[in-house]
Amino acid sequence: MRGRIPDSFIDELLARVDIVDVIERRVPLKKAGREWTACCPFHNERSPSFYVSPAKQFYHCFGCGAHGSAVKFLMDYERLEFPDAVEELAQSVGLTVPREGGDDRPREDKTDLYSLLDSAASWYEKELPRSAEAQAYCKKRGLDAQTIQRFRIGWAPAGFDGVIKALGGNDRRMKLLNEAGMVASNERGNRYDRFRERLMFPILDRRGRVIAFGGRIIPSASPAHEGQEAGASARTPQKEPGPKYLNSPETPLFHKGRELFALWQVKQANASLARIVVVEGYMDVIAMHQAGLPIAVATLGTATTPEHTEVLFRAAPDVVFCFDGDRAGRAAAWKALESALPRLRDGRQAYFLFLPDGEDPDTLIRKEGKDGFEKRLKAATPLSEYFFGELAHDVDTGSLDGRARLAERARPLIARLPDGAFRDLMAQELEKRTGARATLNTTPAPRATVNRPTVVQRSLVRSAIALLLSQPGVADQVERPYGFLRLDKPGVELLAELIDTARSRPGINPAMLVEHFAERAEYPALQKLMAAMVVGEPEAQRAEFFDALRRMEQQAVIQRRDWLTAKSREGTLDSAEKTELRELLAARVTTPSA
Repeated sequence: MRGRIPDSFIDELLARVDIVDVIERRVPLKKAGREWTACCPFHNERSPSFYVSPAKQFYHCFGCGAHGSAVKFLMDYERLEFPDAVEELAQSVGLTVPREGGDDRPREDKTDLYSLLDSAASWYEKELPRSAEAQAYCKKRGLDAQTIQRFRIGWAPAGFDGVIKALGGNDRRMKLLNEAGMVASNERGNRYDRFRERLMFPILDRRGRVIAFGGRIIPSASPAHEGQEAGASARTPQKEPGPKYLNSPETPLFHKGRELFALWQVKQANASLARIVVVEGYMDVIAMHQAGLPIAVATLGTATTPEHTEVLFRAAPDVVFCFDGDRAGRAAAWKALESALPRLRDGRQAYFLFLPDGEDPDTLIRKEGKDGFEKRLKAATPLSEYFFGELAHDVDTGSLDGRARLAERARPLIARLPDGAFRDLMAQELEKRTGARATLNTTPAPRATVNRPTVVQRSLVRSAIALLLSQPGVADQVERPYGFLRLDKPGVELLAELIDTARSRPGINPAMLVEHFAERAEYPALQKLMAAMVVGEPEAQRAEFFDALRRMEQQAVIQRRDWLTAKSREGTLDSAEKTELRELLAARVTTPSA
């Protein structure tokens, strides 16, 4: 049991999910015989060395060595902890993750924090209908009831202790409110609600849990200044109403450089996502979703980070960055381009859409409708065009000096692209525009001579384990007591334990069997054996497995005979051992090859 999730549930989960479906939703796969293949998502490569086995419910990359079950893939690909990967897989097949151990939870369990933030979102939602000005603003912005419900939009009322009174209650709850970033403190240590007189937008994680909030001032509201001391009048007019948008601070659950507003809603609305759009504001996102374009997300008060671009490209192969056409918008776009460059593996594309002065997605989509905004998206500038246009905007490419300047600007940026066709074409385009060769100062990684592994000679014990991992069902036909257990060689007891585990769980698949040893020192070795190529048809593999067990039993007999023979030379055999040795010598068992 890991993280108090029962092993029996992990078995059921891995039996219900298909690793091909899990991976194909994130990485394009191609059929290759009995397996599926792709370019590895964990390292840059030109030719596929990443294989997914439906029979084993296991993936393996013969380039970088990444391998594992569907749970391990989610952990590595989505950067999830084990419990979160299990939760996400379970949700995809309609299972609820059970927990064991009652209230004695591990220290890292953040269940109470998630629960508190969800309660805060519910409280803000209930406050929205009670505010005439908030209702009027929502109506003015064209938000319908369904959209308000889908995004759980709420209202933080005036006053310094609304959330504290509603959710505080005791010292433990106040500590959680502080940890969640819901309260702030003044110089005298008095605590007060961080969000006041703001339209509230819950920020959800990839599993739909509330992890933070964004709060927007509405024109008719005059929120108390953020630094005003608790106890002052909540309606005292202020000259400095605070920022237009206020986000939660960094917390154990919320890291704004990694999260995207509305990514959960996008994934809920799109079973398969070909394109995702990054806009600047919460209302821009919501307007697009309400207009029938549920493909928009927003960064959370920060420039686009490398972590953002990785999450975006994992969600969709095409990413459109949508910014204002002013100086600030173009500066933000360039930062997004720099973050995207190292992640533009073949098959991924980035585009840039700059909006007319004074317009944003919210206003444009209300003026032009869904079809009009779709046309703008389709006409977005490809990254390559924006890249060279921006670098050359103040350069005279008609002169030798100007072309040299462009080459010097572009070379280090092109060098940041992953090895692949797009990088080659960008280097060719630079040479075409400047005449200068795009020397990227990188040494290509040595190409592997083969993508598939060679069949290596291994010990009988390792061979038997590899064959068992290929077909756990053969364990049902192994008779007890296990004769091979008398063999004194590494791995024999592990083989017996694997057989016992497989026998106790009829129908267990290879990935499920290996996951039972996830917290054991043998786990990495079992994963490597799982990834090893087992030659032959299933029936031939079955025969080879039982032949390996038979030969191990023979080795055990010979090992015992040799030991008794050596002991007899010392003259220390008792009568029972002498009888046993005579029987073994009479049997004349020949040494089987290892």
